[in-house]
Amino acid sequence: MQKKRTGSLIASFVIVAVFLGGVWQRQVVFDWFRLRNYTPSAEIIALGDRTTMSNNTRRLFYVYHPELNDKATFNDHCTGGEQTIVLGCYIHNRGIYIYNVTDVRLNGILEVTAAHETLHATYDRLSSSERQRIDGFLNQAFAGIKDERILKTIESYRKNGADIVNELHSILGTEVRNLSPELENYYKQYFNDRSKIVAYSEQYEQAFTERKTKVEDYDKQLANLKQQAEANQSSLNIQVNALNTEKQQLDRLLAQKQYDAYNQAVPDYNIKIKDYNALVNQTKALITQYNFLVEARNALALEENQLYKAIDSRPNTLQIQ
Repeated sequence: MQKKRTGSLIASFVIVAVFLGGVWQRQVVFDWFRLRNYTPSAEIIALGDRTTMSNNTRRLFYVYHPELNDKATFNDHCTGGEQTIVLGCYIHNRGIYIYNVTDVRLNGILEVTAAHETLHATYDRLSSSERQRIDGFLNQAFAGIKDERILKTIESYRKNGADIVNELHSILGTEVRNLSPELENYYKQYFNDRSKIVAYSEQYEQAFTERKTKVEDYDKQLANLKQQAEANQSSLNIQVNALNTEKQQLDRLLAQKQYDAYNQAVPDYNIKIKDYNALVNQTKALITQYNFLVEARNALALEENQLYKAIDSRPNTLQIQ
């Protein structure tokens, strides 16, 4: 019985070894076939350089014939749904496609996207045991994430039914600066200096966050100025009614030739007129400042919209004739 069990166990190991060997051989043949006549463009080579891809990672990157696509071509390859902005996609055994964002204010976005999609390819090739090990580290890391943008991104993936851990594998590796020693050591096999990729991510995200923060600051200033101007206007309305009543009284005194009473009342009236005019001028200055800030705020909001438009890979809608 013991010999029989041992023989069965050995046979099982042989079957597994043959299966794994077959998978590995298929990958080798696939990679060779994909690379044999492939010459990467200068732009693709530069992406590999700037993301500090290791030799093996760069090789895998090239296996998938990465492309920088315009909007139309990109949407032929990648679909993200009408409500989702997609910057790149990895399609198993087919290719890596990157939306070619050309706005210089978003420099770094191509590098992060290239690294992100390549990490999908590396994750695809992990053995089941290695994937299980790495998944544990990824879930631990995600539990400590406080960045609202990343949390919202993952939640969006979750709602769309994506493989969350697979996405974490790419997002944490390219966008989170401080990871556990286990993950840092793991990612070293793919990138010689992962911090450079994270710096690219921080760089282009800053283009959005700076403008968003400034717009919010302008909105607070505008709300305060509006409140002051409206309070002044309310006070001016009360004052002008009181001054009109007082002017009518002065006119009656003149008409009745009560010159002494008139002369006694005029100085106080003139002081009130000065105060009124000063408040008018102050209110005009507030309105001028308000209008100036509105222009500055709208210009910044326009820039923010331009940045979002620059990364919006979704197909343009057509007008019904």
